[in-house]
Amino acid sequence: MASEISIKSSNEFGDLNILRCKIFGASGITKKQANLCHIAKQQESTQGTFMQRRELLSLGLKVGALASVSPFLLQDARAANSVRYNNAFDCLDAFVTRYLKEWNAPGLTLSLADETGVQRVCAYGRNDLERQLNLNSNELFHIGSITKSFLGLCLVQLQEEGKLDLHQPIHGYLPWLRFDSRERPITAHDLLTHSAALPDGALFPANPALRHQATAAPGTYFHYCNMGYQALGHLLEKIDGKPLRQSFSERILIPLGMKQTQPVITLEAFDRIAVSYQQTYNDRPYPRQGSLSRSVPIIMRDASGCIASTAEDMALYVTMLINRGKTPQGRLVSEAGFAEFSKPHMPADEFGADAAYGYGIAVDRIDGHPRLRHTGGMVSFASAMEIDQENKVGVFASINAMQGYRPRAVAEFALRLMRACRTSTSLPALPPSRPPTEIIDAAAYTGTYTTGDDKQITLEGSAQRLWVLHRGERVAVEATEGSETFTVLHADYACFVLRITRDETRTITGVAWGPEWFAHPSYTGERNFKTPGAWAQLTGHYRNEDPWIGSQRIVSCQGRLWLNGLVPLESDNHGRFWLRDTPESPEWISFSEEVNGKMQRLCLSGADLTRVE
Repeated sequence: MASEISIKSSNEFGDLNILRCKIFGASGITKKQANLCHIAKQQESTQGTFMQRRELLSLGLKVGALASVSPFLLQDARAANSVRYNNAFDCLDAFVTRYLKEWNAPGLTLSLADETGVQRVCAYGRNDLERQLNLNSNELFHIGSITKSFLGLCLVQLQEEGKLDLHQPIHGYLPWLRFDSRERPITAHDLLTHSAALPDGALFPANPALRHQATAAPGTYFHYCNMGYQALGHLLEKIDGKPLRQSFSERILIPLGMKQTQPVITLEAFDRIAVSYQQTYNDRPYPRQGSLSRSVPIIMRDASGCIASTAEDMALYVTMLINRGKTPQGRLVSEAGFAEFSKPHMPADEFGADAAYGYGIAVDRIDGHPRLRHTGGMVSFASAMEIDQENKVGVFASINAMQGYRPRAVAEFALRLMRACRTSTSLPALPPSRPPTEIIDAAAYTGTYTTGDDKQITLEGSAQRLWVLHRGERVAVEATEGSETFTVLHADYACFVLRITRDETRTITGVAWGPEWFAHPSYTGERNFKTPGAWAQLTGHYRNEDPWIGSQRIVSCQGRLWLNGLVPLESDNHGRFWLRDTPESPEWISFSEEVNGKMQRLCLSGADLTRVE
């Protein structure tokens, strides 16, 4: 397809609070040379040259020369037939601009597709905050758990080839697995649908005697389990007789023309991966405008989330999903195979009230229309993918930072805009802006709360703002993603969130902060709670420098043990404590190595942490 080429390049970025973030970590000479090339690339773009232009041309895209309402939009490539969506682009750009500011995100890469192919690929914001380099959509982003859908398709292919039965016991294929099931053997189907009732622990625990115990029969409930997908990656290698990277490449990437995608994340790919950021203080709740630090490179080969891709390549993948496995070169899987892949096999409340899970993909409805979706969270990247199956449009978005959220709001809004253009209906309004300090019904929390030993905390609330009185000053409070939990923007409150407590009638009884519980002024019940003396050995701060594990704090509050002041623990009287954020959670904690009256080791579902106090 012939395309007119024009170039858009902008050094206008605006003033983001994140430019004041602390940055650490040295760059090698190779990375520095790459950054110098990036600067040269920006300068050259005004003369009509652009790195990877041929890749964009191969997608039938033209680059730039289109006015935008967003100073953050720094690269914009559009297909010739994307004119049908032009009315949506300025609205989308305006929303992304606001989103980057409000959510303290360095940059975002975005691609839009429909059944005819890639429609738009663009990049907003910064790649490197320290050098203030602009993001390039051709840079690799870790897509995290979106990788699971790639694995699901590969395993469906193996089943269609007669090499694998997804409903046979997985121990028949991988006899070394340390999984013990209940009532019937665990199958690949159970692991694909997160319904094996296994904890999300270490596939290879440090303790060679440890075996992961299912807490219910397979298929009883949904519990997201990366460990299960790690095992399924080994299943793909075993059945296919090839390394995971080769299977992903030959079965998905090469047929779809995803030439830039890395099937596993290696240090060799570091110079092609966007500079990315993570929370500086990663042992505590993260406030919206919290400090970010430059992330170091990682190696990731687990099939639960090992792919690094570009916005352009992910648009090709989205196009295939829109077309239900069909590509210009043929089908990746049969129509029946795609139906099995995208079938709502298991109700998945973790993805939403009406959501279900297929084989590496979530299935639900958006505005009444059937949808496929998944998010991906990595150490320093966050992604979202959305496909409207009925209207044949799809979106991929990714941020080069991990701050605890995924850019679903961007992907959903883009999907709605594209659908409106397809159906010739009015464009949806921009989603309402909600500052983090906006607290719904904040006045209901007003009062001075006290402990049994006369400590107190005072909350002051207006219609939509909440403060904590601290040493005579009002300290602002932010809403979190949790229900009635808040971050207090003061260093003295940094380690835990405030948690409102209620009784069975939904009446407020108090507020908890870590080990402290303060009773509401109207509360007349028990204030002094008895706890086993042995719990004093358990409480404290434990840590594993693996970024996937990090810090965990055990506290005693209101007569029970809590993980990080948020998740209640329940003893089984045999040395384990079960996490009870959900009634059926298979996650557990145990303690060992007592020294001077304190346990030195904590095991979280098979992962070891050490006391660091």
